[in-house]
Amino acid sequence: GLNGLLGSRGESGSIQAVFPLGGWILDFLTNRPQVVWIGNITSSTLTLSTGAPQGCVLRPLLYTLFTHNCTATHCSNTIIKFADNATIIGCISDGDESAYRAEVRALTSWCHDNNLLLNVNKTEELIVDYRRLQGGGHTPIHIEGAEVERVSCFRFLGINISEDLSWSHHVGVIIKAARQQLFFLRRLRRFGMDSRILSMVHRQKFVSGCITTWYGSCNVLDRKALQRVVRSAQRITRTELPAMQDLYRQHCKRKMQRIFSDPSHRLFTLLPSGRWYRSIQTRTSRYRDSFYPQAIRLLNY
Repeated sequence: GLNGLLGSRGESGSIQAVFPLGGWILDFLTNRPQVVWIGNITSSTLTLSTGAPQGCVLRPLLYTLFTHNCTATHCSNTIIKFADNATIIGCISDGDESAYRAEVRALTSWCHDNNLLLNVNKTEELIVDYRRLQGGGHTPIHIEGAEVERVSCFRFLGINISEDLSWSHHVGVIIKAARQQLFFLRRLRRFGMDSRILSMVHRQKFVSGCITTWYGSCNVLDRKALQRVVRSAQRITRTELPAMQDLYRQHCKRKMQRIFSDPSHRLFTLLPSGRWYRSIQTRTSRYRDSFYPQAIRLLNY
């Protein structure tokens, strides 16, 4: 783990730096002066030796080093780590949950062995099950004696995922946040703020965040509701804003360009003619409207 990369702990509990990297990190984090600067006024200096500076890339780097050996023990499971969050994704076949439950126990043991605490109160379980006959239900997961709450929707890396994989709840959250911003834009307009400044204040990322993930699978009602928000922003800022469909295509093409830079990517292969990309065969509309099939159709259009 991290101790093996940076050094070893002495009797006092402090890290004895064996490698120059460990000494540099200790020097950086220990006795760190910090001030607050607003305009021409600077606060008094406060010396800190805990945590990492806000916005410092050392924080995610240390987390990556610390959790590099926290990996899935079963091929049917995947562990996704981001910041201080960890997510277990398990594929359950034929009703056999043993690998999934064993993965949860293994993660709990790993955290205990590495002096990390799992916050069960903030741990949630989401089950996606499209079987017509769901016999027996699902037994709740327990971590250290506490039952993990089962939810129908949860927020994952800025996306609200529902158990039926629909995006109505996510669109509702986006529209609510966008309307709050539109309220402040209206107030600023009443104070006579210039349209150019209003357009700078308006951030369309409220409605375009991770748009390649969810917009293609939105229903017609959700798309119309999103477009109404865009039209409201246009009237307030008096500027022309791109339509949601155009934003979606723009983000898809931008993401595809990043994929093209990876020659080993297997999802984009040309047909023998050399002019068209090979389409992905889909059996469900949910898969058909996801990013990769949609992206290939855009490329072949």
